[in-house]
Amino acid sequence: MPMFVDTSPPGQCIFCKLVAGEIPSSKVYEDEQTIAFLDLGQLNPGHTLVAVKRHADNLLELTPDEAAAAMRTAHRVAHAIRKAYNPPGLTLLQCNGKEGDQTVFHFHMHVLPRWGDDGIGLSWPRKDPARDVLEQYAAQLRAAIAAE
Repeated sequence: MPMFVDTSPPGQCIFCKLVAGEIPSSKVYEDEQTIAFLDLGQLNPGHTLVAVKRHADNLLELTPDEAAAAMRTAHRVAHAIRKAYNPPGLTLLQCNGKEGDQTVFHFHMHVLPRWGDDGIGLSWPRKDPARDVLEQYAAQLRAAIAAE
């Protein structure tokens, strides 16, 4: 994963500056709640970031409407990438928290066109828990959802 870290001083988010027009961007799309712009560290041509305009550190700080708006914009950008570049694959990537590999703490999603030989790898070690462990995990999640 590329290691760009936002070094802006506290309270001066780089994406908030971009949304406000204080710094330049290669804007692809914008609506009332979201903005889509090319990543400065293009992994492949068309690599686009979709961000919400209101500052929210991560997915858990979005309203349900903002989350839906971000996915609508990512969907629109994905279709544009297919039309412009016709990649055989596409990766959506959204990271939360330092341990989740988030490097800019303003909610955003990568929309990344992919080719088989592009050198990008996404892998993790499978843990393959037993069915009863999976059912225990599912029960915990169902209880958490029911308590909302």
